[in-house]
Amino acid sequence: MLNIGWFSTGRDEAAKQLLEVAHESIQSKQIEGEIVFVFSNREPGESKESDLFFELVRSYGIPLICLSSKKFESTQDIKTRVEEKTLPQWRLKYDREVMKSLQGFNPDLCVLAGYMLVVGEEMCHKYHMINLHPAAPDGPRGSWQEVIWTLIENEAKESGVMMHLVTPELDRGPIVTCCTFPITGEPFDKHRQEIEKRPVAEIKEEQGGNNALFQLIRQYGLAREFPLIVATLRAFSQSKIKIKAGEIFDNEGKPVAGYDLSPEINKKVGIE
Repeated sequence: MLNIGWFSTGRDEAAKQLLEVAHESIQSKQIEGEIVFVFSNREPGESKESDLFFELVRSYGIPLICLSSKKFESTQDIKTRVEEKTLPQWRLKYDREVMKSLQGFNPDLCVLAGYMLVVGEEMCHKYHMINLHPAAPDGPRGSWQEVIWTLIENEAKESGVMMHLVTPELDRGPIVTCCTFPITGEPFDKHRQEIEKRPVAEIKEEQGGNNALFQLIRQYGLAREFPLIVATLRAFSQSKIKIKAGEIFDNEGKPVAGYDLSPEINKKVGIE
């Protein structure tokens, strides 16, 4: 059985939905595992959205551990905010406190699903960690909102979703699994033509997430996040994918450069 640690800021509805899908897949035995804890870098009372996420965690009877990164930063001396390699010193201290709070848990795999912090090197070495990122390999970095606007601004023809090993470099660890999908043709072109009539920056400022093309790309990506995370965790729980020394291996111990699951995932969302 795969012992899973779940990391999430819990900042939106998608964070809840991802946990719901993983929990339901475990209950239905699609994933041979258990979520042994949920960790959040927010605490109760910081956000309505994260409070709703915490309610869901408690309803499942999963241990919930919270340590507010916002409050932690506010207690640190200004000198600790100097960059050390890729992260400010206070962030490295924060990770150490997180690891202390998780003593007693022994996750085989940690999943970052909507966890809005870069993980430092020490924590990456302590745990096997994979991150769900709403872009294709070599696609844009950042939050899903940032990814979508970058795709629109660059007139990209394709997007995707991937799960990758967590490294101190944002959204750039070795690929574990991925899927891609076109964002041209129908139904995208109609909305893209509307975008072309005005500067993207102007539309972004005026409409934000209410833009039709933005919402459509998000809809297609989110639909694939759920089956991809289930397929990935199922493969780990069945020992079809393993992590050793920061690399991905198959069940025969051979190194692999990630699995493109586009045919399987597209079939799951109704596209042959």
